[in-house]
Amino acid sequence: MPSTLTALPRWTRRLGKRPVQLSGKPASSTDPSTWTTHERVARSDHGVMLGEGLACWDLDGVIDEDGALHPDAAAVLRSVGTRALWVERSMSGRGLHVFVRGEEGPARVGQRVSYYSWGRFIAVTGDRYAA
Repeated sequence: MPSTLTALPRWTRRLGKRPVQLSGKPASSTDPSTWTTHERVARSDHGVMLGEGLACWDLDGVIDEDGALHPDAAAVLRSVGTRALWVERSMSGRGLHVFVRGEEGPARVGQRVSYYSWGRFIAVTGDRYAA
């Protein structure tokens, strides 16, 4: 995982897809006092809070059982290109998280393709995706 992500103090542990503080108490996607560094959570299941320029394309169900990529996901990857900070498989193994630098704005939620730029927690797997 690149240092452009791991250097951000926007990390928490996670239980499933739920963010938790080091103490085990719930973490908030809008309260930085509940976040920590990547170094402190790297040895446990963890994730990152979006905002302050960190955004994510959340692509659901875009990898079929043969490993083929859905055209909607291919279009996002082409559009993002080298601006992608990190691309990984999601917890299901059938989706992708495409982390980018992006301005904060309203979420765009679709059936397969969603975009979030603030106030959102993404469960990070570390399972790098390379097309």
